[in-house]
Amino acid sequence: MRRLPWNRILALTAFAVAMGYMEAVIVVYIRHLGNMVPMPSEALDYRQLLAQLPSFVIATEQTREAATIVMLVALALAVGRSSREKVCVFLLAFGVWDIIYYVGLKALLDWPPRLTTTDVLFLIPQPWFAPVWLPVAVSTGMIVVALWLYPRGRAARR
Repeated sequence: MRRLPWNRILALTAFAVAMGYMEAVIVVYIRHLGNMVPMPSEALDYRQLLAQLPSFVIATEQTREAATIVMLVALALAVGRSSREKVCVFLLAFGVWDIIYYVGLKALLDWPPRLTTTDVLFLIPQPWFAPVWLPVAVSTGMIVVALWLYPRGRAARR
């Protein structure tokens, strides 16, 4: 079996870790500004919470989320050498970013209290709600698929 280009994978992982942590910091600021810190550990009605936020805050958050996806796609297009590698770069960066986002929230806010805690995952095109374990599991799967499909050996250097 040919070897994975670990130097590229480590650099992509470092980028995604930094991006995930930065995203957690931004959410900490948003929660402080919206007077949502500390987050309650009991069940929370996110629909009710979102309804209380001014519409410009929701719209701004949607543009931040869109910008995050644009950054991940741009990274994949800039770094990936083939279509397959571009997909792998996107999957790897997205997966690491999303997991580190939750690790960052746990480190900064001690939130979520459990992996079964419900979160607002995304606001585009409408709010998505799910327990935290779901995006963590999907992101772990994305990382595994990316590493499994990532071009190896000479094909990776072209």
